[in-house]
Amino acid sequence: MERANKSLVTEFILVGLSNYPWAQAMFFWLLLLIYLVTLLGNGLILAMIWADPQLHTPMYFFLSNLSFLDICYSSISAPQMLANCFRDRPTISFANCYTQMMVSLYLGVTECLLLAVMAYDRFVAICKPLRYTLIMSRRVCIQMVVSAWTSAFLLTVIPTFAFPLQFCGPNIINHFSCEALAMLKLACSDTHLNLIVMFSSGVLTLLMPFTFILVTYIRIGMVMLRIRSAQGRSRAVSTCSSHMTVVSIFYGTAISMYIRPQAKSASDQDKLIAVFYGLVTPMLNPLIYSLRNKDVQRALRKMAGNKMPV
Repeated sequence: MERANKSLVTEFILVGLSNYPWAQAMFFWLLLLIYLVTLLGNGLILAMIWADPQLHTPMYFFLSNLSFLDICYSSISAPQMLANCFRDRPTISFANCYTQMMVSLYLGVTECLLLAVMAYDRFVAICKPLRYTLIMSRRVCIQMVVSAWTSAFLLTVIPTFAFPLQFCGPNIINHFSCEALAMLKLACSDTHLNLIVMFSSGVLTLLMPFTFILVTYIRIGMVMLRIRSAQGRSRAVSTCSSHMTVVSIFYGTAISMYIRPQAKSASDQDKLIAVFYGLVTPMLNPLIYSLRNKDVQRALRKMAGNKMPV
């Protein structure tokens, strides 16, 4: 009866940097720069891959999906975070907050699975080069991408609807956005089952794909050791180093956030980790893939009108 008499929450207050007003202006400009670089960098990757026929390969097909995903992922929270920087009492409606939480989870899990798919593509390219075009046909590539998006939906959105949360107490989220763990700490309904589902989902979408990627690169490393020419070994390393860097950054921060004992309240450290894998990583991805990738550099020069070879 006591719980029934409590009024349901209709909106949430996002703390953000309210406790540090001196840092809000600096955070606004930093966040704006990160978001603009994310849009520009990933947009350029998409444009280059679409415009250059030489980039119409499985590797760049997956990279274009990653760039599109990163644009969507960062756009879920960045515009709202920018708008809230100078608001005394930043609020968000319950419906919008719940939607933001589900979409963020969905896109984050999709990126986990897509990075695993990209690791398999590199494995086939290096370990089975003679059968690469046969194994990684256009139809197979499309099926793998569709499977990643569909599996992420089944692992995130459906469980969220199957085990809904009820909010009838505190409505202050100690975060920049409606992050899942921060919201879960405010629920007045029994969250034991939700925590089990979230942990299980974390194992399926973080630890298992990460383990698959590690095993894949161990096998790639064993094959690379048998490559006698320095040029061939260098080419193999360059095709994998960008992906390994992205995997290390994204999985490292995400695992440290979700695969660990959860505190009763969100900390400032949690907020920084979430900002890093939700906003900084999408910004870094196009930079990492373009720094040592001669194909991307060549396509960029071609778009700029410079026909000089890289």
